[in-house]
Amino acid sequence: MTWFGDPDVILSVSLCLLLLLLVLIKVFYKLWWIPIRVQNRMTSQGIKGPSYRFIHGNNKEVASMRKEAMSRPKSLSHDVFSIVLPHMHSWTKIYGKNFLYWYGHQPRLVVTETELCKEILMNKNGAYQKSKLLGGVKKLLGDGLATTNDGEKWSKLRKLANHAFNGESLKSMHSEMIASTETMLERWKIHEGEEVEVFEEFRLLTSEVISRTAFGSSYVEGKNIFDMLLKSSALTFSSSFKPGFPGISKFVKSSSEIEFQKLEKGIRDSLMEIVRRRERNPINREANKFGSDFLGQLLRAHHDTNDNQRISMEDLVDECKTFYLAGHESTGTMLAWTVFLLALHPEWQEKARKEVQQFFGKRTPDPNGISNLKTMTMIVNESLRLYPPVLSVVNRKVDKETRLGRLVLPANLHLVIPISPLHYDPQLWGQDVQLFKPERFSEGVAKATNDNIAAFLPFGMGPRVCAGSNFATTEAKVALSMILQRYTFTLSPTYTHLPSAFLTVRPQHGVQIMLHAL
Repeated sequence: MTWFGDPDVILSVSLCLLLLLLVLIKVFYKLWWIPIRVQNRMTSQGIKGPSYRFIHGNNKEVASMRKEAMSRPKSLSHDVFSIVLPHMHSWTKIYGKNFLYWYGHQPRLVVTETELCKEILMNKNGAYQKSKLLGGVKKLLGDGLATTNDGEKWSKLRKLANHAFNGESLKSMHSEMIASTETMLERWKIHEGEEVEVFEEFRLLTSEVISRTAFGSSYVEGKNIFDMLLKSSALTFSSSFKPGFPGISKFVKSSSEIEFQKLEKGIRDSLMEIVRRRERNPINREANKFGSDFLGQLLRAHHDTNDNQRISMEDLVDECKTFYLAGHESTGTMLAWTVFLLALHPEWQEKARKEVQQFFGKRTPDPNGISNLKTMTMIVNESLRLYPPVLSVVNRKVDKETRLGRLVLPANLHLVIPISPLHYDPQLWGQDVQLFKPERFSEGVAKATNDNIAAFLPFGMGPRVCAGSNFATTEAKVALSMILQRYTFTLSPTYTHLPSAFLTVRPQHGVQIMLHAL
């Protein structure tokens, strides 16, 4: 009997073929049938968008548009939306305020109607959860306050963050913000009358501030962590539009993924050393022996005897990573763009300086004065509108079929709220939407947006609003006040305007200013 006549061989081959067929059916169902069904269902409700492409979705189109947008020469306009999110800018014009596009085989509904945005972000019925993070992003940020969908964990972590960054806590951090800014300004003395690249300067400043105020360490100690976080962030972002074939990445690692894993381990090891050192060397022997800063509060929660209050060591490390990263990146870019705008608009620079002099003279800014700077607040808000520090998107996921306004959304649909189109909508802000006009905020955010709170989302809104927003704006006002007390500045002729999407909307080539001592 030949082998192909053997019943056992025939059975084995048949089973293999059957298994292969089942795998192909599953792949076809997941990568073609479901996407086409979702696309047709949304089209029937008036939601259009670019067509789904097998496996890659619209990723190739997005990558191509991003590359083309970054290659064009830029004028000194504030048209950030078309540069950092060119695909959304283009598709909004073609398909309207709400449209569907595809990240691989994942359907994403882009929503820019403010009433729908507000409904999603307020999330009163709990239908919209944070989208699960993919690959490197998940490892980078972990399952902390900014990312978790575990309601009990989120509640514990949010309570800790609110306490760490409330009004009274911010006042106690004020001296550290002053000291760090003084250190920066000391470096600037040798550059008076010369060019200074302030984006890197502000990165160093905000790194030191978050280290000292939240973790009780200096920038020098945390420098290694910051460098590793930035490198791993760059690797994560560069691969964000390159999803591989489902399942393959579990077995085959690229050189970038291998490097990322080494960085991720290095970050965790460094953070664990800071945590263990604080445990070994308590601040004092009282109940708050771990300290009153953010790390101290995390450690007390980790050692809490109440199961309902205790957090795991993994949670603690994830929170440290998030605040190390977000705590300096967003404030640094906010400061860089605000100084850029004030360099372009000397009349507003002078208004801000007069206000600072009126409140403080040559004295060190105090917390009460900082909170009452009206002109400074207007300027910072307008800077946040034109150059929102986050990557201009808020992501949510529909857990089960639900109704959003007039739409019925299927389960597993991802919702994207891009911030830039809201901040640049002439129907919300007027035809001068791309101009720097801080006077929009002269009567506060509510008046500026005609009580449409979803029109201004630099830090999100609703239950998930950024816990560190007051920390970031306070730090920015302290630094700006101290700069304005000592210097006037203009934009350097060497400055090249190129906003780029990274973790934040950052200046690709930095911000060069000419520094003039008062």
